[in-house]
Amino acid sequence: MALAGLSLEQAPPLSVPLRFFLTAPLFAFLAALLLLFSGPTALASRWSPALLAATHLLTLGFITMSMMATLLQMLPVLAGAAVKQPRLVAWLVHVPLSAGTLLLASGLAAGWKIGMLASLPLLAWAMLTFILVAAYSLARTEARNATINAMRLALGALAITALLGLTLAAILAGHAALPALKLTDLHAAWGLLGWVGVLIIGVAYQVVPMFQMTPAYATRITAWLAPWFFIMLLIWSITVWWAEDNAKWVALTGLAPGLIGFALATLSLQRKRRRRAPDITSQFWRMGMASLLAASGIWLVAQFSPALSAAAFYPLWLGMLWIVGFAMSVINGMLYKIVPFLVWLHLQSRRPARGAIPNTKEIIPDKMARRQLRAHGAALALLLCAAVLPNPLVYMAAAVWCVSCALLAWNVFSAYRLYHRLAA
Repeated sequence: MALAGLSLEQAPPLSVPLRFFLTAPLFAFLAALLLLFSGPTALASRWSPALLAATHLLTLGFITMSMMATLLQMLPVLAGAAVKQPRLVAWLVHVPLSAGTLLLASGLAAGWKIGMLASLPLLAWAMLTFILVAAYSLARTEARNATINAMRLALGALAITALLGLTLAAILAGHAALPALKLTDLHAAWGLLGWVGVLIIGVAYQVVPMFQMTPAYATRITAWLAPWFFIMLLIWSITVWWAEDNAKWVALTGLAPGLIGFALATLSLQRKRRRRAPDITSQFWRMGMASLLAASGIWLVAQFSPALSAAAFYPLWLGMLWIVGFAMSVINGMLYKIVPFLVWLHLQSRRPARGAIPNTKEIIPDKMARRQLRAHGAALALLLCAAVLPNPLVYMAAAVWCVSCALLAWNVFSAYRLYHRLAA
C-alpha cells in the first residue's frame, strides 16, 4: 500500500468517518427489508412507493452517507485541507441526514406527506452544512491534483441534486407548478451521474493504485475525464429541459463514452496489479465496472430502441445496475480497505506494546469479506431477474440482499469492536 504524499497526521478522529460507515449498511438493510415485505408490487413500476423509498434509503442512507465519510477522511489526508472541529461537523451532518432519510423514506413508502415535509429541513441542513464545510476546506488547500478537482465538481453536483430535490418536494406539496417528470430525471441524473459518478471517478485516481497495487491512471484520463463528464452532464440537462428530442445525442457523444472509458481503463489497470493474489477489493471493483459497462450499454441501446426504452424493466435495470451493481459494489470494496486501514492507523497512534496491533487482513478477515462479496453478487443477479419476473423472485432477491447487507454491517462493526478492545 503506497502512502507517500498523504498527510496522515491530519487525519480526523476515528469516530468521525466510522459513525457514517457503521450507519450506512443499516440503511441498505432497511431498503432490502422494505423490498422483502412489499413483494412484487415494489417492482411494478419505477414510481411505486416502496421502490422510491428503497431508492432513497440507498442513495441517501448508504451511498451519500459513505461518500461523505470518505470525503471527511480524504480532505485532510489527501488535500491537506483540515476540517475544523471535525467531531462537531460529523454530528451536524450525520444526525440530520439519518433522521431526514428515515422520514423521507417513510413518507414515500406510506404516502405520509407530513413525514416528507418534515424530512426537508433536516436533509437541507445536512447537505448545506457538508457542502459549505467541504467547499471551505477545498478552497483553502494549496494542493492541486485530479482527485481534488473531481471533488469540487462532485460537490457542485451534490448542490444541484439537493436543489432539484427540494424543488420536487415543493411540487409534491403543491407549492410550485413545474414539469415534475423532467425535474425527476434531472434530479436522478445529477445525483447518480454527477455526485456519485464524478466523485467515484476522482476517488478512484487515488484508491485504485494505492489499495489495489496497480499503475496510475493515464494523465489524459485524470486531466480531462471528470471535467468533461461534468460539462456533458450540464449540456445534457439543458437539452432535456429545452430540446428533449436531442438529449440522446449528448448522451451518445459525451456521457456514455466517458463512463465506458473509465470502466475499461480501471479494468485494464487491475490486470496489471503488482500483487497477483486474489483481493476482495479488486473483485468488488470488477463487479462495479462490469455493472457500469452493462448500464452504459443498455442505456445506449435504449436510445435507438423504443421497445427497450418502453419496457417496464428497463428503468429498473438501469437503477439496479448503477446503484447496486456499480455504486454499492465500489463502496463495499473501499470499505474493506478504508475501515481496516483506519483502525490500524489509529491503533498505531496509541503506540501499544509491540506485536499488539493486528494487520489490516486480521481486522476484517478475507473469509468474512468474501462471504459478503458472494451474497452481494447473488443479490444483484437475482434483483435483475426479479425486475423481469417479480413473482416469486423478488422475495428471494430481497432475502439474499438482506443477508449481504447484514454481513457488511457485521464486518464493519467487528472492526469497530476490535479497535475499542485493543485501544483499551
